[in-house]
Amino acid sequence: MKRFRMMLLTILFCVMGTNMIMGQQMPAPQIIPEPVSVQVVIGKFTVNPETVIRASGAGVDNSVNYLREYISNCYGLSLEQSKKKAKANCIVLEIKKDKKAVEGAYSLSVSPHTITITGYNESGLFYGVQTLIQLLPVDSKDKNLNIQAIVIEDEPRFEYRGMHLDVVRHIFPIEYIKKYIDYIALHKMNYFHWHLTDDQGWRMESKSHPRLNEYGAYRESTIIGVFPGTGVDHTRYGGYYTIEEMKEVVEYATKRYVTVVPEIDVPGHSMAILAAYPEFGTEPDKETKPATTWNIYNRQNNVLAPREETFQFLEDVFNELMDVFPGKYIHIGADECAFMWWKQDPLTQQFMKEHNMTDEAQVQAYFSKRIHETVSKRGRVALGWDEIIDHDAPKDMIPLVWRDARSAAKAVKDGYYVIQTPMKYCYLNAKQREDEKDITYPMAMTSIDKVYGFELIPENLAEDEQSRILGGQGCMWTEYYESPERIDYSVLPRMSALSEVFWSRKENRDLEKFKVKLQSQFLRYDLWGAHYCDFERRAR
Repeated sequence: MKRFRMMLLTILFCVMGTNMIMGQQMPAPQIIPEPVSVQVVIGKFTVNPETVIRASGAGVDNSVNYLREYISNCYGLSLEQSKKKAKANCIVLEIKKDKKAVEGAYSLSVSPHTITITGYNESGLFYGVQTLIQLLPVDSKDKNLNIQAIVIEDEPRFEYRGMHLDVVRHIFPIEYIKKYIDYIALHKMNYFHWHLTDDQGWRMESKSHPRLNEYGAYRESTIIGVFPGTGVDHTRYGGYYTIEEMKEVVEYATKRYVTVVPEIDVPGHSMAILAAYPEFGTEPDKETKPATTWNIYNRQNNVLAPREETFQFLEDVFNELMDVFPGKYIHIGADECAFMWWKQDPLTQQFMKEHNMTDEAQVQAYFSKRIHETVSKRGRVALGWDEIIDHDAPKDMIPLVWRDARSAAKAVKDGYYVIQTPMKYCYLNAKQREDEKDITYPMAMTSIDKVYGFELIPENLAEDEQSRILGGQGCMWTEYYESPERIDYSVLPRMSALSEVFWSRKENRDLEKFKVKLQSQFLRYDLWGAHYCDFERRAR
């Protein structure tokens, strides 16, 4: 079917007087992520103040509005939208639904007279717009934007293409959250994992348990320097997002075909919860406050106690979460739970006896199953960090494999669908240059080469098992990233590398070609007002 469409488009160019290049090398388009197929032809289309966007029908508005806003913001051109047919100087956006097409599939053709983007579903049209954006000149100084004539057929390799952001260790304004979502959309990614709770703070407004915001959302101080640090700054820090703000983010993301995946991280990483409600912990008579430092695993008691009132609390707050976030995925955390606190707690030990449990791992599994029930009742799918597969999680939960990419194969063979986000390749808080000392953990460098070289499908999976790898996700933990500028610097350009790993076919990926494309991508970052690492200068 695709080959047939390509033949038709090629014939169309010939009819219009545009020939395929014979023995002549045309400039390669600088498109990230690399499309499935690209054919460059002779000629160019010029976007100018008279160019119109022609689009009509259901599902086109998000793509039309995004394209108009992008060209206006980056180039100062205000393109009119028209439903009337035009023979020349128009950009045609259309949806031709194809039930057999992959979600996100599109075709794009540029001739001297017309640009046509055909989405085979709504998101496909939007991704076609993202490709057109990358065909626009990045250094134009006038109102005429020349675009190389070209024919593209494209679709994503993986369904889940995500980016994560931790807003607990440091919180960021809603306007930056929107900008981060724009980065996701511009890279043809489609999931935003929003890490909203942890030991250092509770970042979502709760109506059912308001003490979470009064006592759990603010820490008394913050560690100075890289852990273990040189002390704390004695400055109160924190905040939370209101229900209205979170709904605003959901609406903004939806228009960019990005689904928000919210996370409440339990039963470990719960010091902010215990600061508000100590009765849900294993030491209810002990005062707890949100953590002022990082790396507290096994150092401070931060686990919830397996009591019925605790599970009722979790049911309340997860239902609140699902009232705000309509996406199918809800992340329950379930990582780095220190069993030592349960071993020391007589009530937990009594709970284990009553439930015929032989070790604390079964307590962890019980938490996952109870929250899974709450999430499933609302028709949602529970995600968790890959510790869930250590403790017999329900098979319809989805682990995000972060500790070791090789664990994905075991999870698949155990019957799970999997999202790959291994720390070695996908944690963008790791340094990307050898001279970085103050903004990262003292961990191995995650260079652009390493990120780009990651392959999501483990070698030892049979062909019929490979479809259980749903995709991948980049993670941005913010212990040492207190400003939007530092976030930008850390994710760009490694986010561009991940986008190609998640979208492009393995045989179409080429590191050296990607690095050439980055030179144009850096100029696009400039258009976006982004602060990034270009590897020759520390940041721009």
